[in-house]
Amino acid sequence: MSGESSAKKLKRMSESDRTTEYDHATQKVLEDIDAIQNQLDSINEKASEEILQIEIKYNRLKKPHLEKRGQLIGNIPNFWATAIMNHPDISNLFSSQEEEDCLQHVSKIEVNDFDDIHSGFYIKFYFDENPYFDNPVLTKEYLLGNDTPTSKSTPINWKEGVQLGQTNQDPTNKTNRKRRLEAARTSFFTWFSDNVDPFSDNIAEDFKDDLWVNPIQYFLVADGQEEENGVEGEEESSSDNGENEESGETGN
Repeated sequence: MSGESSAKKLKRMSESDRTTEYDHATQKVLEDIDAIQNQLDSINEKASEEILQIEIKYNRLKKPHLEKRGQLIGNIPNFWATAIMNHPDISNLFSSQEEEDCLQHVSKIEVNDFDDIHSGFYIKFYFDENPYFDNPVLTKEYLLGNDTPTSKSTPINWKEGVQLGQTNQDPTNKTNRKRRLEAARTSFFTWFSDNVDPFSDNIAEDFKDDLWVNPIQYFLVADGQEEENGVEGEEESSSDNGENEESGETGN
């Protein structure tokens, strides 16, 4: 936050240097405006700090409720697998049957900010014993407080002969960037292992700001809802077309 403000101030100072192009009266007005803008920046910085403290306060208040929710979710078989597969965007990561089968072994998901909210957050995926890898927990962290934001993820200990959704491309090769991003859209494990650009990670936002906030809304999506909306809609449309055709024939 302070870095952004400093950049803005430096930009305005540069603009202020150019006020010599204007007459004395206009230059004075511009300087007064710049002084007011500096005061507004100071207020915005204070507001950001207070908002941060409020977020920290309410995160603490939410913690016991989230823990209780997690305990209750643990009593429902395949809760997270169902919620994820009902999510319109995250479900696209599980296009292969093997990855969808692996999803059935997810027992718990956690999303938490670091103590210093500005420094980032992490997503944890807990797995029961499964035939794909040995890790009981896979963690992806988003480190946003540095000059260059980064993310990092748990190295996956694949079982012999197994490696889901992985690419063998050199991560430092820029020509592979587009290919890896395309793969990440259709593979959970490619997305999980991709740690290049955290600010363009829409999937992380889907987990943190949507699925995690209210997972039950996706778990409770009615079975066959898409078919109901699609097939019945087509039948009604066909029926309407038939009636229109009959009406047209009668009119002729």
